[in-house]
Amino acid sequence: MSTPEDAPRPRGPFPIEPIGWVRSPYQRRFGTPQQAAAAGSEAEAILELDGSRIPTSALTDLEGIERIWILSWLHRGGGWGPMVRTPRSPGAPRGLFATRSPDRPNPIGLSAVTLIRIEDRNLHIRGVDLIDGTPVLDVKPYVPYADAFPHSKAGWIDAIPYDAPQIARRPARVTAR
Repeated sequence: MSTPEDAPRPRGPFPIEPIGWVRSPYQRRFGTPQQAAAAGSEAEAILELDGSRIPTSALTDLEGIERIWILSWLHRGGGWGPMVRTPRSPGAPRGLFATRSPDRPNPIGLSAVTLIRIEDRNLHIRGVDLIDGTPVLDVKPYVPYADAFPHSKAGWIDAIPYDAPQIARRPARVTAR
């Protein structure tokens, strides 16, 4: 392994383009579920893959996979700060990387959704937490033996009851001290 000083450090920009877009019932950030699949949301959406970039053969073998990961670009994000207030912990500012705040240096979203069915290049999904028009960067299968670590510790999040009410407001960024 190289030392940090001599390790190669690729610099951006990186060539990332959407492979599709989400058609969702949610039009604004406010009111869009957070961690929708974990909260039991039944909201349905369609992930429309770009026919000029993605051939239908890319969806071969996806049938029968119950859950998928969607990596997206959170295009309606605001600026970001190193500390944020979250809906589940409104009183205490938290370090950005210890949260799932959508306001990030690179606003990449990660959503675990249920795959309902596939029609041509349209993936019908349930448990969506994405705004209508969200660009999709990639789709990957959820693989339980590799993706689930039920006994992992979640730090400050473990201290909040799972069913604790969330504050229905936009998380506020706070400045570093």
